[in-house]
Amino acid sequence: MVRMIAPLKNDSPKNVLGEPLQPCCTSLNTGWFRNGSCETAPEDGGRHVVCAVMTDEFLAFSQAMGNDLSTPMPEYNFPGLKEGDCWCLCAARWQEALEAGVAPKVKLAACEQSALDVIELDDLKDHIQPE
Repeated sequence: MVRMIAPLKNDSPKNVLGEPLQPCCTSLNTGWFRNGSCETAPEDGGRHVVCAVMTDEFLAFSQAMGNDLSTPMPEYNFPGLKEGDCWCLCAARWQEALEAGVAPKVKLAACEQSALDVIELDDLKDHIQPE
Protein backbone atom coordinates (compact mmCIF):
# COMPACT_ATOMS: atom_id res chain seq x y z
CA MET A 1 0.00 0.00 0.00
CA VAL A 2 1.32 3.44 -0.95
CA ARG A 3 0.75 6.20 1.57
CA MET A 4 0.21 9.67 0.23
CA ILE A 5 1.77 12.48 2.22
CA ALA A 6 0.15 15.86 1.92
CA PRO A 7 2.55 18.63 0.92
CA LEU A 8 3.55 21.00 3.66
CA LYS A 9 1.81 24.33 3.55
CA ASN A 10 4.27 27.16 3.14
CA ASP A 11 2.11 29.98 4.41
CA SER A 12 4.02 30.76 7.59
CA PRO A 13 5.05 34.41 7.87
CA LYS A 14 8.40 35.41 6.39
CA ASN A 15 10.78 38.11 7.49
CA VAL A 16 12.34 40.83 5.32
CA LEU A 17 15.10 38.40 4.34
CA GLY A 18 12.59 35.84 3.03
CA GLU A 19 13.26 33.48 5.95
CA PRO A 20 10.83 32.28 8.65
CA LEU A 21 9.76 35.19 10.85
CA GLN A 22 11.47 35.11 14.26
CA PRO A 23 9.80 36.28 17.50
CA CYS A 24 10.27 39.94 18.36
CA CYS A 25 9.75 39.80 22.10
CA THR A 26 8.85 37.08 24.54
CA SER A 27 8.46 39.24 27.64
CA LEU A 28 5.89 41.71 26.24
CA ASN A 29 2.71 40.90 24.37
CA THR A 30 3.61 42.84 21.26
CA GLY A 31 2.39 42.56 17.69
CA TRP A 32 -1.02 42.69 16.05
CA PHE A 33 -1.90 39.32 17.57
CA ARG A 34 -0.22 40.15 20.91
CA ASN A 35 1.81 36.94 20.65
CA GLY A 36 5.30 38.47 20.64
CA SER A 37 5.61 38.27 16.85
CA CYS A 38 5.39 41.06 14.27
CA GLU A 39 3.19 39.00 11.96
CA THR A 40 0.24 40.83 10.47
CA ALA A 41 -3.22 40.33 9.03
CA PRO A 42 -5.39 42.26 6.56
CA GLU A 43 -7.23 43.84 9.53
CA ASP A 44 -3.97 45.39 10.79
CA GLY A 45 -4.37 48.83 9.26
CA GLY A 46 -1.23 50.10 10.98
CA ARG A 47 0.90 47.21 9.72
CA HIS A 48 2.72 46.48 13.02
CA VAL A 49 5.59 44.64 11.32
CA VAL A 50 8.88 46.27 12.41
CA CYS A 51 10.52 44.71 15.46
CA ALA A 52 12.22 47.71 17.05
CA VAL A 53 14.27 48.19 20.19
CA MET A 54 12.97 51.25 22.00
CA THR A 55 15.10 54.27 22.78
CA ASP A 56 14.18 57.25 24.92
CA GLU A 57 14.63 59.44 21.84
CA PHE A 58 12.20 57.36 19.75
CA LEU A 59 9.65 57.13 22.59
CA ALA A 60 9.66 60.94 22.91
CA PHE A 61 9.25 61.25 19.13
CA SER A 62 6.35 58.80 19.10
CA GLN A 63 4.64 60.66 21.94
CA ALA A 64 5.09 63.97 20.10
CA MET A 65 3.50 62.33 17.02
CA GLY A 66 0.44 61.39 19.10
CA ASN A 67 1.23 57.80 20.09
CA ASP A 68 2.37 57.62 23.73
CA LEU A 69 4.07 54.27 24.12
CA SER A 70 5.68 55.15 27.46
CA THR A 71 2.67 55.57 29.71
CA PRO A 72 1.22 52.39 31.23
CA MET A 73 -2.41 51.68 30.37
CA PRO A 74 -3.51 48.90 32.75
CA GLU A 75 -7.01 48.87 31.24
CA TYR A 76 -5.41 47.51 28.05
CA ASN A 77 -2.86 45.35 29.88
CA PHE A 78 -0.13 47.65 28.52
CA PRO A 79 2.82 48.22 30.86
CA GLY A 80 4.30 51.21 28.99
CA LEU A 81 7.59 50.88 27.17
CA LYS A 82 11.05 51.97 28.21
CA GLU A 83 14.45 52.08 26.56
CA GLY A 84 15.61 48.58 25.62
CA ASP A 85 12.12 47.07 25.26
CA CYS A 86 11.28 45.43 21.95
CA TRP A 87 8.01 46.32 20.26
CA CYS A 88 6.31 45.74 16.90
CA LEU A 89 6.04 49.20 15.37
CA CYS A 90 3.93 50.37 12.49
CA ALA A 91 6.07 50.42 9.38
CA ALA A 92 5.00 53.98 8.53
CA ARG A 93 5.92 55.26 12.03
CA TRP A 94 9.37 53.67 11.79
CA GLN A 95 9.83 55.33 8.38
CA GLU A 96 8.75 58.68 9.86
CA ALA A 97 11.27 58.22 12.66
CA LEU A 98 13.97 57.40 10.10
CA GLU A 99 13.23 60.61 8.21
CA ALA A 100 13.35 62.53 11.52
CA GLY A 101 16.71 60.95 12.43
CA VAL A 102 15.39 59.01 15.44
CA ALA A 103 14.69 55.52 14.04
CA PRO A 104 15.29 52.83 16.64
CA LYS A 105 17.41 49.74 15.98
CA VAL A 106 15.61 46.69 14.59
CA LYS A 107 15.76 42.93 14.93
CA LEU A 108 15.88 42.20 11.21
CA ALA A 109 14.91 38.52 11.43
CA ALA A 110 11.79 39.55 13.38
CA CYS A 111 10.60 42.23 10.90
CA GLU A 112 7.76 40.86 8.76
CA GLN A 113 8.36 41.07 5.00
CA SER A 114 5.46 43.43 4.27
CA ALA A 115 7.55 46.13 5.99
CA LEU A 116 9.34 46.35 2.64
CA ASP A 117 6.19 47.87 1.12
CA VAL A 118 6.99 50.98 3.17
CA ILE A 119 10.68 50.77 4.13
CA GLU A 120 13.80 50.07 2.07
CA LEU A 121 15.67 46.93 3.16
CA ASP A 122 18.95 48.85 3.20
CA ASP A 123 17.46 51.33 5.70
CA LEU A 124 16.49 48.46 7.99
CA LYS A 125 19.93 46.89 7.57
CA ASP A 126 21.51 50.21 8.56
CA HIS A 127 19.65 49.96 11.89
CA ILE A 128 20.30 46.35 12.95
CA GLN A 129 20.38 45.85 16.71
CA PRO A 130 23.74 44.30 17.72
CA GLU A 131 23.37 40.83 19.20
